[in-house]
Amino acid sequence: MAKHLKLSAAPGAVRTRRAYFDFQHGQLHVRTAFPTTGGFDELVTLFCLHGARASSRAFAQLLPAIADVRSVYAPDLPGCGESDPSPHATVGEAAAAVADLAADLRLRQIDLLGIQMGAAAALELAAAKPDLVRRLVLIGVPTAERLPAVKQPALIMRTQLEGSDVLPRIKEAVPHGKFVEVLEHAHDLFEAAPPVLVKQIGAFLSGRV
Repeated sequence: MAKHLKLSAAPGAVRTRRAYFDFQHGQLHVRTAFPTTGGFDELVTLFCLHGARASSRAFAQLLPAIADVRSVYAPDLPGCGESDPSPHATVGEAAAAVADLAADLRLRQIDLLGIQMGAAAALELAAAKPDLVRRLVLIGVPTAERLPAVKQPALIMRTQLEGSDVLPRIKEAVPHGKFVEVLEHAHDLFEAAPPVLVKQIGAFLSGRV
């Protein structure tokens, strides 16, 4: 059950808030943004998963920009931000926490956007629950030696942090991936270029590319 912390009006037809949701090892702190249309015409809900040593704050500017036609949830992954930790702080536990959040929200299908560690958690969840995860957006390819194979369509946004040696692993794990380059990379990526990213990500999630 969610306990609301803050409710505020964003420009246009988007509202943002913060809340806590239960997961197996405690509570997740979650930032959300959603249209004011009542949900009747919304597209598939998007979950945004941050990188290591970060939090949902990384998506503070993205959420209201991409939530005009879909609800968006950005949890602090276990042990990050204001969320309780999981026992071993593994990618698998992070993926399980996101699955718990989707179940708490009674969502039958979601899209996932992940940055680096968040991208690894997105792949883990997509492989474990293919009926739940519809599409993936991966920014900053995970560096793990073995990546779980997924069948979902994926938009893979390469940054300057990955070398060419990563490509064979991600192509094997994500056979239905579409690769694009994000030439300018910074830790505040979504603050640096949100309009460009929102346009690319929104078009992919809507099936227009």
